[in-house]
Amino acid sequence: MKKRDFSQLRSMWSEFRRIKFGMVGLALLGMFVVVVLIEPLIVPFPDAATRWRDMTYWVDNPRNAKPAWVNWFTSKDYAPSARIQSDNIVSGEFGAGKLYQAELPYKYSWDKAPSDVTLRMNVTGNARYEAEFIRPDGLSVTYQKTSQGAGTRDLRISVAQNLQPQLYQFAGKYEDPRVMQSTSASTINPLAVLFSQAEKGALLSGSKPLDGTYTVRVKVVAADATSSLNEAELIVAGGVQGVLGTDNMKRDLWSGLIAGTKWALIIGLLTSFIAVVVGVIYGVTSGYYGGFVDSLMNRIYEIFSSVPLLPILIVMSAVFKPSIWIMIAMMCIFFWVGPVRTVRSIALQIKEASYIEAARGLGASNRRILMRHMIPQLVPYAFASMALSVPGAIVYEASISLIGLGDATRVTWGQILQAAFSSGAVLQGIWWWVVPPGVAIALMGMTFAFIGFAMDTILNPKLKTR
Repeated sequence: MKKRDFSQLRSMWSEFRRIKFGMVGLALLGMFVVVVLIEPLIVPFPDAATRWRDMTYWVDNPRNAKPAWVNWFTSKDYAPSARIQSDNIVSGEFGAGKLYQAELPYKYSWDKAPSDVTLRMNVTGNARYEAEFIRPDGLSVTYQKTSQGAGTRDLRISVAQNLQPQLYQFAGKYEDPRVMQSTSASTINPLAVLFSQAEKGALLSGSKPLDGTYTVRVKVVAADATSSLNEAELIVAGGVQGVLGTDNMKRDLWSGLIAGTKWALIIGLLTSFIAVVVGVIYGVTSGYYGGFVDSLMNRIYEIFSSVPLLPILIVMSAVFKPSIWIMIAMMCIFFWVGPVRTVRSIALQIKEASYIEAARGLGASNRRILMRHMIPQLVPYAFASMALSVPGAIVYEASISLIGLGDATRVTWGQILQAAFSSGAVLQGIWWWVVPPGVAIALMGMTFAFIGFAMDTILNPKLKTR
């Protein structure tokens, strides 16, 4: 780069720093870039981008859990999600095999019971296992089962799914018999029973939770020396989890939002860069050659500028397999018309300058004049135009995804919104599923709009020949 070019950049930066909203936009852009770079460090589920639709990856999360910080503003606290790992598995002889025991304590002191409590065990070979859920008051519920087969596998005992009949019997010991007669096992809330006070009329209603340490005691009887209990873990699916909670498929929305930041930047910057480069070259060429070439290129420009882009994107996504790369290519095909008119008018002025005439007189080719003398002068304008076109690209992708025609293999903010609306998140009041991606789209658009407006403020008075 020439010394003169460095001087121009320094001068432009000096003016840019004086524009406050431009610096705000630059700071926001820096924040988004940093988020993309440190993504693995700030998300609790690092494989969210590649396994967003793999339900087995999210199975341990609660469904529709609120953000953890909601507890700061509510009169009743929701139990947060937690994972308790067994620190010590005790083993001893038991006939021809072995007996393995482990205890998993869970301290509970909230107003709302968890949505589920799951015991996960890693067992090898044939074994008979027993899980006893012991309350702080000493009352307990027991679950027994036999596991057969060779190899190592994960066994899961969900209170909500597996212990409902036992909890119904447990509730019957303390609940009003008349209430029990009118209540079936399928209608009671197992977790409300497990975490309620053992008083008359209190267990089914769950009006008063029982605070204290709940202990899950695991016993595994191994049939032979090759069978064993390798690991035991208690997974509590609470009413609140993480920064932004979860959706109805148990996916962590904070992880999805961060994963979508990368694609928002790729869609916006790549589309804008390609479109602006094509548009600048096209506009300069049209203005420089003039005559028949200019007229023909203007007709082509008018055709592309008159075609509505959104219906084209909808048709292309419906006809072909939705792909984010096809969407970017289609937006590039139509976005390039944005800077053409302005660039052409600037080119008409520049080509009459004395140094252009001097270059022609010295035998410079048209290509050299365009590439060395005209296009470099339009680089600052190209950056401003690119910044202003980024929000449009992001909004188009979000619009296509919102109607269900986006690339389902990628985690984008539009895809998160589409899943939210198709699942009725608005009607159900699951605002943490809808508001964050919407705010992120608006914030990203505002970022590049601020930068573009700041650059336009600097450049417009200087769009003149030297």
